[in-house]
Amino acid sequence: MTDGTPAAKAAMNPAASAREIKALAHPLRLRILRLCGLNELTNKQLADRLGQDPGTMLYHVRQLLSTGFLEQGDVRTGESGALEKPYRSTGRSWHLDTALDDAGSNGPLAPIDALREELAESGPRALASLSRFVLHLSKTDADDLISRIYGILKEYTATDTARAGEPTYGGMFVLHRSPD
Repeated sequence: MTDGTPAAKAAMNPAASAREIKALAHPLRLRILRLCGLNELTNKQLADRLGQDPGTMLYHVRQLLSTGFLEQGDVRTGESGALEKPYRSTGRSWHLDTALDDAGSNGPLAPIDALREELAESGPRALASLSRFVLHLSKTDADDLISRIYGILKEYTATDTARAGEPTYGGMFVLHRSPD
């Protein structure tokens, strides 16, 4: 486990740069990453799956390609015999607890919006767990909580390929300071 310091967190998941945060500041791009993390998909497959125009989808795919979050897979022959260019997630990990000021007003909320869209698409029976909590924490306590949760997530992500045949779960951990 890490000690919860910014340096320890950076060693586990490097902080996204301002350019990377901007690329991740759109819920559609986060959904593209999730889908391309499960299967290699073409621009058309992504557009069909996410209900978007192929031109719009290509714009978002290019943003993710240019920042290294997506890469092109091997060209393949599709069902109609045409050549297809699939994309896959590079699997890069990131966290958004730094440089958020450079992301614009929607940057920090894009992952929440993407998760909300995925939950709505999956339906109410897909939710395995939901916890909402309020805690009184010192800075040290908050850092410790984050470090411990990151440690558990790191254990599971490091061994994920061993469970490739199991159902896929998504999730998010958000810890924020209350406005009051």
